[in-house]
Amino acid sequence: MEALKTVSASTRFFAFSLWLLFASALLSLVHAKTHEHEFVCPIRPGRSFTYRFTIQGQEGTLWWHAHSSWLRATVYGALIIRPREGESYPFPTPKRETPILLGEWWDANPIDVVRQATRTGAAPNVSDAYTINGQPGDLYNCSSKDTVVVPIDASETNLLRVINAALNQPLFFTVANHKLTVVGADASYTKPFTTNVLMLGPGQTTDVLITGDQPPARYYLAARAYASANAPFDNTTTTAILQYKSAPCASKNCAASQPLMPRLPGFNDTNTVTAFSRSFRSPRKVEVPAEIDENLFFTVGLGLNRCPKNFKSNRCQGPNGTRFTASMNNVSFVLPNNISILQAFQQKIPGVFTSDFPANPPVQFDYTGNVSRSLWQPVPGTKGYRLKFGSRVQVVLQDTNIVTSENHPIHLHGYDFYIIAEGFGNFNPKTDSKNFNLVDPPLRNTVAVPSNGWAVIRFVADNPGAWIMHCHLDVHITWGLAMVFLVDNGVGELQSIETPPEDLPLC
Repeated sequence: MEALKTVSASTRFFAFSLWLLFASALLSLVHAKTHEHEFVCPIRPGRSFTYRFTIQGQEGTLWWHAHSSWLRATVYGALIIRPREGESYPFPTPKRETPILLGEWWDANPIDVVRQATRTGAAPNVSDAYTINGQPGDLYNCSSKDTVVVPIDASETNLLRVINAALNQPLFFTVANHKLTVVGADASYTKPFTTNVLMLGPGQTTDVLITGDQPPARYYLAARAYASANAPFDNTTTTAILQYKSAPCASKNCAASQPLMPRLPGFNDTNTVTAFSRSFRSPRKVEVPAEIDENLFFTVGLGLNRCPKNFKSNRCQGPNGTRFTASMNNVSFVLPNNISILQAFQQKIPGVFTSDFPANPPVQFDYTGNVSRSLWQPVPGTKGYRLKFGSRVQVVLQDTNIVTSENHPIHLHGYDFYIIAEGFGNFNPKTDSKNFNLVDPPLRNTVAVPSNGWAVIRFVADNPGAWIMHCHLDVHITWGLAMVFLVDNGVGELQSIETPPEDLPLC
């Protein structure tokens, strides 16, 4: 199921409903910065829930998706926030706009895929295809007749709203013979820059302008994996077709003409990824928190759990009879079963979570070097980190080389943040802080932490509630790569958690 929602930035409240037509439970989330509730409890089968929220300070492309198990594999759609009525884009108004949703497909029920992996402790099977707007494209034998066509005409400039909705894979995206001018990301405008290729981690969005400045013909849009880890991945390529309306072929013969294929980066082309990610800037000077109240350092990465002796061998099919896991600061996040963290936080219900998530790694080590096997096993727990309302927060996100290094798309619910720096190796506060960009860093809600590297983000904790920070590779959140920020109420009604709605889904 895929849907598109469009709303003006002047809208105060926006109601969003999903009616479930399948037997599995679902948690639907809208990736907008809201002062409404974030629900951990899924919508029950056959029920509906209306999500009402206020749009504040965002324009551009977001998306909504399921957040329960791996239902996100097919339950997602674009959410577009347009300028206020009477206002315009900070770039030439495009002739037309086209959402481009990059997805991932299994020739199986993805819920069964993750359940099987959970039972055995092994890594789940990789996908069988990638998709553009729900179609794999004509490089796959099963889908050549259903390839998506994106229209353009000579001399016109169009806006492509590119979303990576893939479950577990960062993706390169490009268009044959056409330049892409980046003008926005994660519902924030950027200083325009031109590129041949995009790289989006799952959860990220990028708005680009494309101009019909090539001979009228047919050109492939294409996406394939950026594989930063030493692990199996789906090495196929999905395509759509950019078709000029004035292409010199009759409509019945156009399908027979082979589109021009673009040159895609190599699967492990980290240099291209680095150059692209470092090109993002805010369009003007921004107010980055200069003084810091909370200076946090979070390691992110994989791990392995030793199986107890009484475990059956078929339940421990990870390397050397272990089970795969993941963690932040050596804590592997466990979702509560019966009560949501937000409900427990607001109503002060004990026993659901603890507020002792570590501000720093319990043990310091060479994070990107040869890590001792004694550090490979994280501790399971449901832990949050408490923040006072209005706290100015800096988080260093450090990738680790436990099991394998990887590019982790880290997403924070309820907030946008400034990405003030990123680099490779172990973060060094004495030397790396000299290169912090506190003038025009990009504003995002998902940061791609470099493989064997780090990223630094800053935000002001002005949205009370329980907000999860997690890796947007769903296999990693399944394994526990997450934590929760517990943001206290401020002063008055507008700075406090709202009363739960009457139709709040119950666990």
